[in-house]
This record gives sequence, structure tokens and C-alpha cells, in this order.
Amino acid sequence: MSNLDVEAVDDIDTPTGVDAPEYVLYGGKGGVGKTTCAAATALASAQDDTATLVVSTDPAHSLSDTLETDIPSEPTRIREDIPLYAAEIDPEAAMGEGPLGMEADALGGLGGLLGGGGPMGGDAGGPMDGEDPIGGEEGLLGGSMPGADEAAAMRLLLDYTDDDRFDRVVIDTAPTGHTLRLLELPETMDSMVGKILQLRERFSGMMDSVKGMFGGGDDVDTEAGIQDIEELSARIERLRAILRDPARTDFRIVMVPETLSVMESDRLLAQLTDFEIPVSTIVVNRVMQDPSEVLGREVDTPGPNTDSCEFCARRWEVQQDALARAQDLFRGHEVRRVPLFADEVHGEGLLSVVAACLD
Repeated sequence: MSNLDVEAVDDIDTPTGVDAPEYVLYGGKGGVGKTTCAAATALASAQDDTATLVVSTDPAHSLSDTLETDIPSEPTRIREDIPLYAAEIDPEAAMGEGPLGMEADALGGLGGLLGGGGPMGGDAGGPMDGEDPIGGEEGLLGGSMPGADEAAAMRLLLDYTDDDRFDRVVIDTAPTGHTLRLLELPETMDSMVGKILQLRERFSGMMDSVKGMFGGGDDVDTEAGIQDIEELSARIERLRAILRDPARTDFRIVMVPETLSVMESDRLLAQLTDFEIPVSTIVVNRVMQDPSEVLGREVDTPGPNTDSCEFCARRWEVQQDALARAQDLFRGHEVRRVPLFADEVHGEGLLSVVAACLD
């Protein structure tokens, strides 16, 4: 092995001038490394003296492990030397405060009028007991309602976009399906209001007869519940307008160099395009290339030896096919590579290397 004049990880220049808008979302299939990318971008952003919040909306949290510190459910400054804030959303705790910032009883009452028992419809009986009027293709809303995780995440993200403490928000999103259900909420809410008004007009007598199911016979303030939903829908629409603005938002798709992951990412890109969510960057994680080769400068971080390791050579061959397909499918987007490291990525050293790969 030739002697190389390498640069130690700890000596890598602190990333500055992070090339990112004020909202950066990392999305993709579960387990591809979204948390690592989000943590690296947030750390580099804060090191550039930009007040940065990194937040995880994935119920399976690993942000605390990656940043090597306990992270609470509310945005909290986790570094004294740089303006880095973090939060791991606790869906159960957030739902205890009322789904999406509404009173649980109000939304639960509306769900009950449609035949569901819980805040988003449930198992308790109603005027259409035995049917699923909210969910399913034939349901009143033409699809399933979002669950607690999505509702809690959206409610808190709405709050964070209005928080002037942060100049940049980096979001480690839940896996693909959850993220897209969040983005569908405005249509869901609009449809809910329309269906409720239709039912109230057609079944006003029936509604009067089932008031007892809400708090022992107290009147259900349906008008207030509808107003809550309409106000929420307006807030979500404002958030979606932000997410659709390429000057303010970049949704970065993370994948691994495998055929199935490429196909999943291509579907996600198509869905995001339908939602008019800008995607400028595709991140291919765990590439079996030497980190020095990926970065274009020598770093003292070991990489795979495809010359003497048959396993490494075969995996690299498979990955090259996937990378070629990704380059073709995602033409017009920045395709960034992050190498597969010998060690688990956590702590400032390797996160700085990841940030440099993403910059």
C-alpha cells in the first residue's frame, strides 16, 4: 500500500456555506440513512452559525444516537458552541394535546357522526355501524384517514415553520408512505368538511338522535368542529405552499445503490412531482467507494478494497449497475454519493465527512 499524505477526519475543515434553502427534508424508504443525512446537514449548517433545527418525524427514532446526545420531544438547543437545536417528535404525547392542534373531542365528535369512535374514526359504533364510512375506497373520504403519527407530525411541523428561532429546519421524515399521507391532508380535510355538511343536511334527524354518544348527552358543537377543521386546512395549505417553493424547500430523496431502492426512489420522485414538491438532490448512500475518491481529496477514513476483496468487488459491480440506472432515471437532479463507512456513522467526525459529501 502506497504512503498517502492523508488528512485526519478530525482535521477536516468545518463545512461552511451549506448550499440549502431554509427547509430541507430527507425522505425515502426506511433504513436508507435519512437520519444520518439530516444530522450531518444540520450539524454543518449550525457550524456555519445558522440557527438550525433538526427534527425527526419517524416513530423509530435514531437521531439521539447519531448526534450522541439525548434529544427531547420539543425543540431544544443541544450544543452550546453552535446554534444547533433538535427534537424527536413523540406522536403519543403530541396526540394527547389534541390531533393537529384541534380539540380531540371536537374532531372525535365529527368522526363519531360519520360512524367512527376515535379522533380519526375508530371501532365504536355509530349511525352507520358495520360500515367504514371514513376509510376505504368506498368511504366518505375516498381513502383512509391519517393516523396518530402523521397527525402529530403535521401539527408540530406547522408550529416549527412559524418559529422565528430557526433560520433553517432540517427534517428527517418518516418512511415514504407516511410522508406522502402528510402531504395529502389538505384534500382529506376539505373532503371531510364537504361530506360532513352533506350528511348534516341529509341526516339532521339522525344526528340529533346520536348526540348522547358524545359526553353523556351533551350537545355536539358541529359548527365549531367544522371551523376547527377549516382553520387547520388553511394552516396545512400554507405549509404545503412553503414545501412547493423551490426557493425555500428542498426535498432530498435518499436511497441505497440497489435496484429495488432505485425503483422505490423513482416512484417517490414521481409522487412528489405530482404534489409539486421540488426535489433537486438525490442522495445515494452506502456506496462502496473509497471516501477519498468520493470527496475528491484524501481523508484518513478506510474504504473497501475492491482489488483484493472478492466480496467487495462483486458488491461494487452490483452497485455500479444500480448507480448507472440512477444516473439515467434522475437526470436533471444532483446525484450525491455518500460512501459506506467501516464504522457506524455517529458523532461529529464522520458526520462532517457525510456533510462534505452532501455539500
